[in-house]
Amino acid sequence: MTARPLRAAGVREWADEAEVVVVGYGVAGAAAAIGAAAEGADVLVVEHTGGWGGAAALAGGFIYLGGGTGLQRACGFHDTPEAMHRFLTAAMGPAADAAKIAVYAERSVEHFDWLVRCGVPFRAAFFDRPAWEPPGDEGLMYSGGENAHPFADIAPPAPRGHLPRMADKRTGERGAGYLLMLHLATTAEESGARVRYDTRFQRLVVADDGRVCGVIARGLGEEVAIRARRGVVLAAGGFTYDADMIARHVPALSGRPGSAVEQHDGRAIRAAQALGADVAHLWSCEAAVHTDPGLMIRGIVVNARGERVINEDTYPGRIGQELLMRHGSQGFAVVDEEGAEAATAGRAPSATLPPPQPRWVSDDPAELEEAMEVPSGALAATLALYNRHAAEGHDPVHHKAAAWVRPLRPPYGVYDLRGQTSGFTLGGLRTDVDGAVLDVDGEPIAGLYAAGRTTAGVAAGGYASGISLGDGSFFGRRAGRAAARR
Repeated sequence: MTARPLRAAGVREWADEAEVVVVGYGVAGAAAAIGAAAEGADVLVVEHTGGWGGAAALAGGFIYLGGGTGLQRACGFHDTPEAMHRFLTAAMGPAADAAKIAVYAERSVEHFDWLVRCGVPFRAAFFDRPAWEPPGDEGLMYSGGENAHPFADIAPPAPRGHLPRMADKRTGERGAGYLLMLHLATTAEESGARVRYDTRFQRLVVADDGRVCGVIARGLGEEVAIRARRGVVLAAGGFTYDADMIARHVPALSGRPGSAVEQHDGRAIRAAQALGADVAHLWSCEAAVHTDPGLMIRGIVVNARGERVINEDTYPGRIGQELLMRHGSQGFAVVDEEGAEAATAGRAPSATLPPPQPRWVSDDPAELEEAMEVPSGALAATLALYNRHAAEGHDPVHHKAAAWVRPLRPPYGVYDLRGQTSGFTLGGLRTDVDGAVLDVDGEPIAGLYAAGRTTAGVAAGGYASGISLGDGSFFGRRAGRAAARR
């Protein structure tokens, strides 16, 4: 089906209308609906599926916030907008949007307070162990490698992963992301926003003067036109589940599981492009390596040549990106018995999945090299170099923090990380800080706004857990307000 816009003169009948029409009911769409309703606008959300949530409702629930939030202060941490700004500038990747980073850091505390006013609860407890997320209901955690090389030397580190309090979490089914969405969706609808479920966005409608004035969607087997009297906000996710776009822009993700929902099909991006919208960072993605960060941090991560690739105490998503983008998703974690036992002992009693098991165990690096099919002597040389410096308590090669550095002693366990990565896209429509979609000349397209993974947000190749929910809700809210004020 074509993504080209339809002229308003070609619409026979408007099936519905509102002042602001929001496409997608994930975190960015819900925040946009709340933002527009707060400006007094009549809001209609168009959602592909039968309920709110999107990818956000399946996420672990981190929201990346800082600058001195109430939760940070309650947990005893000092943070400033300046420190958050410096970290994001260094960590979010090449050519990250400086204007978005600046306003996001400057107003992060206010955004945290807004989430609290929306009913999102946070428990004032800090989780201090290496993990993808707290297994319990602790509300604060390092989620971006802020306290690891190189970032700890660039900006004063502070934990910024804010996690809504959620009892009886089930990661991937009903985690803290679900609770976040529950409160945002409730707030949106209590603010007066209406929702059309089971209605799939198809393309945009434009007036004779080029202004976006509605959308074409398909619901219950028929095509419908929905008028937007002030503006349309696209918040329909990225293109993780469009195989053609992945093959063109992020081939490293081709054939790999997507860490998103199937509705992230890129249609909103293509529909805006068909109107002349500019895009940015379509090549960029986040990747996760599927093993316990507590294991990796206590050992070394090597590539298919047996060479270490990164400081293992960093954000585990950076390890996943390193393996995927620079090593073809070919890698191994090498841990000794003491490290493996410590990682297992550090697991929470509530952990539902069994601890990872090594694929190979041996006292002899040569035997492991043969099993791993790495060059003879390579792993032995890597272990010898690491152990020599670890005996002195430091890591001059990759600068892992001294607290995690110690010599590895046989027997060694090798955890096979080959192909154990999944990811999602980070690039999308180019927007300004108020969500206006920009054309290829850098001018706003009248009546068109976007937020969340449909856009190129704060992240541009780098990442920290919580950025998607953070900038999605932050800039979604701004986009809704801007559309309503038009």
